[in-house]
Amino acid sequence: MKFEDDSQNLRARLRILQILIVLLISVLAVRLYVLQMMKGAYYAERAENQRIRLLPIPAPRGVIFDRNGKILVDSRPIYNVILSREDVKNLDLNQFVEPFSQGLDIDPDYLRERFDQIKTQPAFESIRIKENATSADQSWVEAHQLEYPQLRVEAQPQRRYPENGTLCHVLGYVGEISPEQLEQPKYKDKGYKPGDIIGREGVEAVYDQYLRGRDGYRKVVVDSRGHIQDIIEEVAPQPGQDMVTTIDLDLQLVAEEQLRNAPQKRGAIVVMDPNNGEVLAMASAPTFDPNLFSQRITSREGRAEYNALLKDPKTPLINRTIQGLYPPGSTWKIPMSVAGLQQGAITLKNSNLLCGGGIMVGNKFTRCMGNHGTPDIVSAITHSCDGYFYRLGLKMGVDGIMQMVDEFDLNKRTGVDLPHENVSQTPNLFKPMMEKRGQPWKDIDTVYASFGQVYDFATPIAMLRAVAGVGVGGKLYIPHLLKEFKAVGEPGTPDYRAAINFKPLNSDRPNPKDIEMPEDFHHTVVQGMWGVVNNGGTAARIKMADFEIAGKTGTAQVVGLGKDVGENKDHSWFVSYAPAWKPEISAIALIENSGFGSQFGAPAVRAVYDEYYRKTRGGEPPGTQIAQANKKTLPQRSASAAQAADKRQGE
Repeated sequence: MKFEDDSQNLRARLRILQILIVLLISVLAVRLYVLQMMKGAYYAERAENQRIRLLPIPAPRGVIFDRNGKILVDSRPIYNVILSREDVKNLDLNQFVEPFSQGLDIDPDYLRERFDQIKTQPAFESIRIKENATSADQSWVEAHQLEYPQLRVEAQPQRRYPENGTLCHVLGYVGEISPEQLEQPKYKDKGYKPGDIIGREGVEAVYDQYLRGRDGYRKVVVDSRGHIQDIIEEVAPQPGQDMVTTIDLDLQLVAEEQLRNAPQKRGAIVVMDPNNGEVLAMASAPTFDPNLFSQRITSREGRAEYNALLKDPKTPLINRTIQGLYPPGSTWKIPMSVAGLQQGAITLKNSNLLCGGGIMVGNKFTRCMGNHGTPDIVSAITHSCDGYFYRLGLKMGVDGIMQMVDEFDLNKRTGVDLPHENVSQTPNLFKPMMEKRGQPWKDIDTVYASFGQVYDFATPIAMLRAVAGVGVGGKLYIPHLLKEFKAVGEPGTPDYRAAINFKPLNSDRPNPKDIEMPEDFHHTVVQGMWGVVNNGGTAARIKMADFEIAGKTGTAQVVGLGKDVGENKDHSWFVSYAPAWKPEISAIALIENSGFGSQFGAPAVRAVYDEYYRKTRGGEPPGTQIAQANKKTLPQRSASAAQAADKRQGE
């Protein structure tokens, strides 16, 4: 039997094994060094993040009140479904679209948009995937914790707005900050982050920095499934500052009712204190429900509702009081009268001008609504003589009209504290445009520019500011909606936020702007406006015996002669203040496509004054029953009246 010695082979194997063990230990040592020394801080932070989470506690926005302490907007607690960003950092989020949309009844397109948005945003703690979660939604999240430990339910305040669209264009609405806004310095520099709820329109947007509070947080310990095991620290949120607006809700409701009862249910009414610019009511119709944006926009039905608003030809999202541009018609005659006296085109002793039933300029005859002889300025205002103002405009010249526009700020924004205010369009805009195209400005153009048509388009709030300024002797106050922000916290503490009163958004703008208006000029123009209501003028039907209204009607053409029917009827204007000789309140109404200013604009303003009278005089206003009866049977414009009406060339 042959014996083979394999001891040397065994020693070689042992040597190889020893080398492999040494190499393995070296690799482990190097790896341990990398993990402990080079990347120790990184993995320690990651482990801590998985164990300790910082959960934000959203702060409720400030409550918004009317001037009398009535709540207009507040917040209520709701529950949101949150997806933890940390737990899905390396996952394809599209895998969650189908189960989440089915289980939580969320529009899958909305989920895809949300997931696409966060791909380009910095990492943040959580993603809000459903607001206002129902008890069924909360139960579904709880039942699927093993499958989707990334989901949790959090309480959060939700904005609640008045029903029926009341004050929707004033209050605006809130919504989640967009990726585009996050790139803008005004948001980035103030610490806004993805997922924040901000004001998107109205005073919610303009005063967002005061209405929004300061979020709190909870530092908690969680287990591997994300369940909270312990609370390490909790910092309570600080609510936003409560806002007191200048709005009088009672007057606002009356104004909105007048628009709902209008023939086309479209228009604008603004009510203001002419002595300081406080807006008492601001109504624009049609309206929309701002709760859509704070409560329903993430649902399939809510998105469909929003798309319907965007496509609505009646443009309910537009605030007609500050964005609507309309020919002002005869309301334009008030600043024209002041400017005519200032510029010397007429004098108090010699203000008579021919009416002539109209005027012939070249081969074009532009009619007046009647034949008023040779009226003075008071009578011309009272009876709204177009022929008078055609000739006044020619005496002033286009440069005089442009000077008037500049003096009354009709080529500027009023400065109201709302976003997206439009600038009125006047000869100051159109004349340079025409000359740039090689079209000379003609005398007939000056005629058209003198009575609020063709080259004159104004927002209701701009016309109210101009005319209300006349009522108080030449002081044009900036219209505004902020009365006060209430203080929050205790003085001297880090969280203290002081009370704030209104200041012009443009600090360089004078408030008020003073217009040179001698007392005799002021008295003369007010006398003419007083006569419109109280001395047989165009708005005699709304006369109040012991609350004398000074006003001016306006009938603004939309289309030419023969086409002004149905939705193409003239716009109805009425601008005013009361009492005439010591104004407390001013108001303007623009009722779209309804006819004469005396038919709808004036009665709408009278209804507001009735309510103001009740609130301030403590009794029923004189002539209320007659006014109400007339309102129910407003006369329609007859065919013969339409044919006799002034249908100007070029309109």
